[in-house]
Amino acid sequence: MNASALLANTLSPDAATRQTATQQLESASRENYPVYMLMLSDELRNENSQIHTRNAAGLALKNALSARDSTRQDEYSARWMALDVDARQKIKEGSLLSLASPQPRAGAVAAQVVSAIAAVELPVGQWPDLVEILLGFINTSDDTNLKIATLQAIGYICETIKPEVLALRSNEILTAVIHGARKEEPSSEVQLAAVHALFNSLEFVRDNFDREGERNYIMQVVCEATQNPSVSVQVGAFECLVKIMALYYDKMAFYMEQALFGLTVMGMKHSDERVALQAVEFWTTVCEEEIELAHEAREAAEYDEPPELESKHFAKVALPEVIPVLLNLLTQQEEDADEGEWNLAMSAGTCLNYMAQAVADAIVPAVIPFIEAHIKAQDWHQREAAVMTFGSILDGPDPQVLTPLVNQALPLLIGMMNDENLHVKDTTAWTLGRICDLLIITIKPDVHLHPLISALVNGLSDRPRIVTNCCWALMNLADQIGIYLDEYITSASESPLSPYFEGIVSALLRVTETTANESNFRTSAYEAITSYVSHSTADCIPVVQNTVIAILQRMEQLLNMQNQIVGVDDRNNWNELQSNLCSVVISVIRRLGGGIQPMADRIMTLILQLIQGAGKTSTVLEDAFLVVGSLAAALEAGFAPYIQAFLPFLYPALKAHEDTQLCMVAVGIIGDISRALGDQSAQYAGAFMNVLLENLQSNVLNRNVKISILSCFGDIALAIGPAFDPYLNTTMDVLRQAGSVQPNPLDFDLMDYVAQLREGILEAYTGVVTGFKNTDKAPALLPHVPSILELVHQCLADEERSDSVVKLSFGLIGDLADCFPSGQIKEHLLEEWIAHEFRSKRGMQQETKKTLRWAREMIKRATA
Repeated sequence: MNASALLANTLSPDAATRQTATQQLESASRENYPVYMLMLSDELRNENSQIHTRNAAGLALKNALSARDSTRQDEYSARWMALDVDARQKIKEGSLLSLASPQPRAGAVAAQVVSAIAAVELPVGQWPDLVEILLGFINTSDDTNLKIATLQAIGYICETIKPEVLALRSNEILTAVIHGARKEEPSSEVQLAAVHALFNSLEFVRDNFDREGERNYIMQVVCEATQNPSVSVQVGAFECLVKIMALYYDKMAFYMEQALFGLTVMGMKHSDERVALQAVEFWTTVCEEEIELAHEAREAAEYDEPPELESKHFAKVALPEVIPVLLNLLTQQEEDADEGEWNLAMSAGTCLNYMAQAVADAIVPAVIPFIEAHIKAQDWHQREAAVMTFGSILDGPDPQVLTPLVNQALPLLIGMMNDENLHVKDTTAWTLGRICDLLIITIKPDVHLHPLISALVNGLSDRPRIVTNCCWALMNLADQIGIYLDEYITSASESPLSPYFEGIVSALLRVTETTANESNFRTSAYEAITSYVSHSTADCIPVVQNTVIAILQRMEQLLNMQNQIVGVDDRNNWNELQSNLCSVVISVIRRLGGGIQPMADRIMTLILQLIQGAGKTSTVLEDAFLVVGSLAAALEAGFAPYIQAFLPFLYPALKAHEDTQLCMVAVGIIGDISRALGDQSAQYAGAFMNVLLENLQSNVLNRNVKISILSCFGDIALAIGPAFDPYLNTTMDVLRQAGSVQPNPLDFDLMDYVAQLREGILEAYTGVVTGFKNTDKAPALLPHVPSILELVHQCLADEERSDSVVKLSFGLIGDLADCFPSGQIKEHLLEEWIAHEFRSKRGMQQETKKTLRWAREMIKRATA
């Protein structure tokens, strides 16, 4: 069969034909990659072929070069680079020639192929003349199709390749792109392709934005493009403005004053929703930037330093112009809008929410007249917009400013849970949830609690999306009252929710008695039950016990049903339900602690059955393992009878290196078991250490799991104390090697990883030192003290150090001093850097200061 026919068959309406053709192509790519790639390239170039066949060839070519998974991408890149140079050159020439195809779709797919090849070759110094060739097409050709496809190729290249790879050509790329986006360009399609390419190139033209003349020209072209006759170009131009604001906020004051205020406010009023959405997004981005700058300014003030960048307060200045437009957009809801559909009213609500956080108290007088005028309106659009406005401004202004307003509004909002309109009820439930979450102090138990809970529980019988918001509101009510009691009334025996506790939990359990989960309402109900259990006071424990019995019965029923599961949807539903049930069981175990003992046999039996039944469904396995971990923590030594039955399931999970989350949870379980059994876990330590050390050697295992493994060494050592001696030297070698990894200031991901890695190593050292302290094995630590302190020194010298790292570092120095009180490590403890760090208390949290004081006492004793 020839290439055209084979590619055409991959698009056949007949599934069998389509599948056979796809398999033949995959087979060809594996068995004779060079011939396969050349065949696709020839088909893409062939102007006599049908456009859909050429399109399929181009996509197959691109998909053979690029993959989302990084491991597969490495394989594809190596396979391409291993191709004969002549073959690679022929394919590259073919893709470049196809950019000029009279068929725009062929040119567009060729642009993707050029970009895919560039993504492989440019970072390794190959195809050095590519950018020059592409710029030549734009600057010297009158062929509109070629210009469009070339600009698309440049846009894709800018999107997929790291900025530093293209930095040397950034000026030329920018010049070509801006040239295509100018208002003088006769083709709106060329303008559109240029605007999209500009959007993708904005991150690596920072130097150009630093130069005022160039910045002015770029901004002029983009602002003019917002007024282009083509709506698509306008949308693209506003997208550019959104990204420019996010990247170059500090350089925008002049342009805001001269043009952007007016352009974006007019844009929000545009008759085409696509333009209006981007204009609203612009102001959302402004607010996001200013919220972040305010946060940075507060942090800098704590250290008596000026912030790196100062807010220009664009949102506050624009408030009088922007707010009326946003409020008007809120009234443009659609009766039958799909729940997940992003529309103007939703976008305006989101923007208002960020605006409230950015301008704080100033938002209140700007919106209150609108709320008062519309909250009782006949038109549901206006009622719903008024409630949405109220709900959107609750995060940002001072609670003291909002409290009288909320007190006044609560009875009205509770009454609106009976509104005849679905949208109004839905938004009201969401707003009540926001009040419960953000302003719990405004809810007076003797005045508001009974009507509020009644309204929310009644809402549990309504439409799915209203049920979801009512569950969320009830959950927030439990969480925030629970947090308040923990903070202000320790060991409370009862709660304002106690009289309603059983009724609420029963109502939530009824919601979960369904096979449906539209709008996620069933999952939301389980999440709310979990919150009520977690925050239950002593007088509600009998309800908690009854709840877990009901949940365990459901688990049993589900396990009995699993042989009847037919199809993927049923399996997904079964998995989701089991995960929900596990979450409730975990919250009950944590709440009851040792009191879960009478039900432990039943829980473990069910969980082991669940692990067997889950197969390789990692989410269910993770949740089942988390139940085991929480049970071990609750029962402590009482968990011992269950270990032998559980270990055969634990080891395969530890060896599932491709499944990062499952492996991470399994490593955590080893820590849980070790802590629970204490020195009794010594009999399992050898097997645990072997599998953990094997995992560290894996090239597949995610590096974050390896951090957890290092931390787990500390858990094991702390639990078994001197019995850890056989593993001490190996562990210390591993920790020392891991501690030698240095951050690269230019690689933020690596810096973040090294910070987490060092924290994991400090936790491991702390566990080992504490485990050996006050035992006859303590002297075995002496040879390792210098490398331990070297890491501590590095951690404390890091300007970006976190408070948890500082606390761990001081604690570890104190533990070492406590471990050797007779001067064995005196010379190390008297080093200048330690004295310097112990003199500095700036910006420390209270708990860290407490640790520092204790460690200082230990050092005094050990150096006396």
